[in-house]
Amino acid sequence: MSNITSLEIKEEFFKNKIGIAGICILMILVTVSIITVVAIPVETFQEWNNPKSWISYPKIAIPVWVNMFMIDKIPEHMILEKPDIQNTYQDEVSLTSHRFGFSFNYDDFPDDFIYIFSSEYEGSPLLQMSVIRPDGIRLELLTTSLPYSDSKTMHSERIFSTDMIIKKNLSLQSDRFKFTLDNLPSEDIVFSKTQANESLKGNYIFSIDLYGAKSKPRISESSLIIGGKAFGMMGTDELRRDLAIGLLWGTPLALFIGLVVSIASVTMGLVYGVYAGYKGKKTDEMMMRFNDVIYALPALPFLIILSVTVSNSIFLMVVFLMVFGWVGIAKVARSMALQIKTRGYVDAANMMGQKSSKIILKHIIPQLLPYAFASIAISVPAAITTEAGLSFLGLGDPSFPTWGQILHDANTFGAAARGLWWWIMPPGIMIAMTGLSFVFMGNALDAIVNPKLKR
Repeated sequence: MSNITSLEIKEEFFKNKIGIAGICILMILVTVSIITVVAIPVETFQEWNNPKSWISYPKIAIPVWVNMFMIDKIPEHMILEKPDIQNTYQDEVSLTSHRFGFSFNYDDFPDDFIYIFSSEYEGSPLLQMSVIRPDGIRLELLTTSLPYSDSKTMHSERIFSTDMIIKKNLSLQSDRFKFTLDNLPSEDIVFSKTQANESLKGNYIFSIDLYGAKSKPRISESSLIIGGKAFGMMGTDELRRDLAIGLLWGTPLALFIGLVVSIASVTMGLVYGVYAGYKGKKTDEMMMRFNDVIYALPALPFLIILSVTVSNSIFLMVVFLMVFGWVGIAKVARSMALQIKTRGYVDAANMMGQKSSKIILKHIIPQLLPYAFASIAISVPAAITTEAGLSFLGLGDPSFPTWGQILHDANTFGAAARGLWWWIMPPGIMIAMTGLSFVFMGNALDAIVNPKLKR
């Protein structure tokens, strides 16, 4: 290997278009990682496998941007959490009103609607739920009393559009429609035109009124969900999880796994191989035989066995990948060290009585740094794809939303057979793009430090 300064490497690297492309992709990935860590709460990441955290989200919803290419617009899933609140009190009767206004401009009906609330009250307040449609018609949905209590109590409840009371109340108002309502779900009735069973576009207002006699009941939590078939930038999966969250958190996790494994593996292999080559004789022979033993072990089957028998922790997986990643680097580093130790400045250092460790660290390893940087860049994709492969086989850490784990879940629920492309393609593309960025940089560095490739 010829002596190349860091400045020369930098100048040659930025003359290489492939290397620049790799840097640009990596910068995008790093930016996404920083935004993810800063903008998305850690609790969202920690609750990835908690079904309660995603109960308000739709199941297997398509990304919202698909509507840009659709003639018939798909209803988007809406979670309304900021109602217009009005409180009045007259003649010992209090009224708390929560109104949710939204625009519905889709060609299909929503899947359902759900009202979620928590109320603090005493006695048995009356709850009324109604909707004002774009055509001005007011439909009464529900009138019910909350469970009686002698003292102040907190009551939480979910009111679903599938409730038979809502369907019965709508049936009693069938004279407003010119078609039969018998076999239609409640959401179709609420969002349909009066002339035909077609969606009515425009502004809707859902009103929830809570009446209390001689008391002032209070609604502490209030949200309305309009169930749709499209949600978020990347859609949702079978477990209602927002795939955009998983893809975003998978970026820093992938970079962490790839960089930690590659840097540690290259460092271990470099030091091990240089020490063996410099010492030579029996030390070299013994160390290389041990290297051959590790090299002969089938890495993937062994990693599978370790994941099943020991643990599938992502941190333990990183350690396993380090153990199997350094052997190839050690062989190349040894062969380079055998050449460098014959040079005059190494002999001069020996005659001056310098310690072996100082000679290795000061005179030999610095000569191999260009090769080490290229090896690190090329090793990152291997670490990322190995983790993705183990996770896809169900041997990864399920508590972390890695891209491989997302693909494993997609395979488990038959996403490919069901045509759920948004569950499969994005994580696959992210794995490919991340690997491609480091391959581009590795090839650019390899062309610089390898004279034969340069020619």
